[in-house]
Amino acid sequence: MELKDKLLSSFVAFEQGLSEHESLHNIRLEGLKTFENKGFPTKKVEAWKYTSLNSILKNDFSVFPKNEVAVEYKDVKKYFLSDSDTYKLVFINGIFSSHLSSTTHDGLDVCLMSSAFTKPKYKMIIDSFYNTCADKEDSLTALNTAFASEGAFINIPKSTVVAKPIEIIYLSTVEDQALLVQPRNLVVVGENAHVQILERHQSIVESNVFTNSVTEIVAHKRAIVDFYKLQNDLETGTLIDNTFVKQKQESRVSVHTFSFGGKLTRNNLNFYQDGERIDSTLKGITLIDGKQHVDHYTLVSHNQPNCESHQNYKGIYDGNSVGVFNGKIYVDKIAQKTDGFQKSNNILLSEKANIYAKPQLEIFADDVKCSHGCTIGQLNEDAMFYMRQRGIPKKEAKALLMYAFTDEVMESVKIPELKSKVAKVIASKLGVSMGFDI
Repeated sequence: MELKDKLLSSFVAFEQGLSEHESLHNIRLEGLKTFENKGFPTKKVEAWKYTSLNSILKNDFSVFPKNEVAVEYKDVKKYFLSDSDTYKLVFINGIFSSHLSSTTHDGLDVCLMSSAFTKPKYKMIIDSFYNTCADKEDSLTALNTAFASEGAFINIPKSTVVAKPIEIIYLSTVEDQALLVQPRNLVVVGENAHVQILERHQSIVESNVFTNSVTEIVAHKRAIVDFYKLQNDLETGTLIDNTFVKQKQESRVSVHTFSFGGKLTRNNLNFYQDGERIDSTLKGITLIDGKQHVDHYTLVSHNQPNCESHQNYKGIYDGNSVGVFNGKIYVDKIAQKTDGFQKSNNILLSEKANIYAKPQLEIFADDVKCSHGCTIGQLNEDAMFYMRQRGIPKKEAKALLMYAFTDEVMESVKIPELKSKVAKVIASKLGVSMGFDI
């Protein structure tokens, strides 16, 4: 049985285990119908021209995970920012791990989507914001909508400055089954509120896990949201990450995406500006080798005047790896005084590595300042020669150039512990040990 048919036939059994209000049931049915009509995307779809799911869909994925796998804190603490200075929502193979997590309802809500779905006090928030900015016509988002039952629910009240970061950690440990996991996250940040969030996908063992994730972020007037994604699965994992951001007047939202692992990673990042004087920032670093494949698909929709957006993606590709950057800036006819910037810089370390870049501008206003740029090249041989002449070994010289290449993105990371961890991951990928942080 094909995976699509298996999913459709298992929907009734899935819903029988849920207790939710009627409106959510109707939302699920609409999502299922969309997925049934469209199925999994193929390379015939323009947005998926360079990324195929065929090899992934041949696996016999289980829709229902087994019971929670016992994981000791000492074995996974290295994947956290710190021992105790963050709120944590930890999921193991899609199942919430209460003993590894640190939730709160003290002045803000950091809890589970299952709680938000079933508790009356959250009904107004769910009705107002759940599935409102997600693309309902996207088949994988619709699939998630149909089957999502767990994930992170974060609600930051008006004028609240969250004192410490919030971590959403997805760990893969399953070894004896192919598993399809579909987490759903909802982040609502109130007027004048400020929050820092890290979402991490990490394999602990070689797990054949297919994660189809959807995150909705709603930033109200003058809210500030710093969202970081760290993706470092082993080469048996597949991640489809759909993130939708709706911004209100004068809000500032930044999303940094660090893609280092996984067999196939697809990041769909969509910003919708719904107010004036909004600032949207999208930055990313991709460092892969072997037969890894990372696809970044971005959209910034400028729908109101006097707004800005900044995109800056750095890619380093070795071995037979493949990178894709498909970025789009859309400017509505009323969005005058828009300032939109997009840049994709890529380095190929191997003759067999490939990068497909397609920056796009779709502008219907006449008083705007928009630009895009893309570069694809190799390491600067003159710089390598200069460093080698001064006694720096080849591997270390190469790593230093890689650090310099990524620094433009790293310098805007506002969580020092995260910056240090990302630097260590980059050094590990490059096979060196550096005596400094970036």
